[in-house]
Amino acid sequence: MYALRTDEAALDAVQDAMLKLSVSYADRPPAELPLLFQRILQNVIYDALRRQKVRNAWTTLLSSFTSGADDDSDPLDTLTADSDAAHAGTPHAQFERARMMAAIEREIARLPNRQREAFLLRYWEEMDISETAAAMGCSEGSVKTHCSRATQTLAAALKAKGIVL
Repeated sequence: MYALRTDEAALDAVQDAMLKLSVSYADRPPAELPLLFQRILQNVIYDALRRQKVRNAWTTLLSSFTSGADDDSDPLDTLTADSDAAHAGTPHAQFERARMMAAIEREIARLPNRQREAFLLRYWEEMDISETAAAMGCSEGSVKTHCSRATQTLAAALKAKGIVL
């Protein structure tokens, strides 16, 4: 629950881990099962966090193209609704939007690993500083430093390319 932040996701992870344990390791001695289960559960949680990270990255990036009138709406739904309007827009506007998305993705990918991890956990996963520090295995001060450097680097790189968010 702490790692996935919702009861439903935690229950799904436990169920997936139990299923994988029973299917793949049914022939193992009962004494080995608790340790195997813990490792399988940890891997299921990491997989779920990776999927969530990718999903959140795209919805966050795409949300910059929404109207901003309704904060409760799903950015992907809004983008689908806006895609009809985008077809009515000029090809130049569509090209500029695609170019900006590609530039943002490239600049995030260029960040050093620890800065990128801190940035994604803090701003895209919406973890607080202590949660991010626990997830990264570092101090809260390190998280603050990594996030500050990441935002400064991203802002400078995007500004140099003429992108101001």
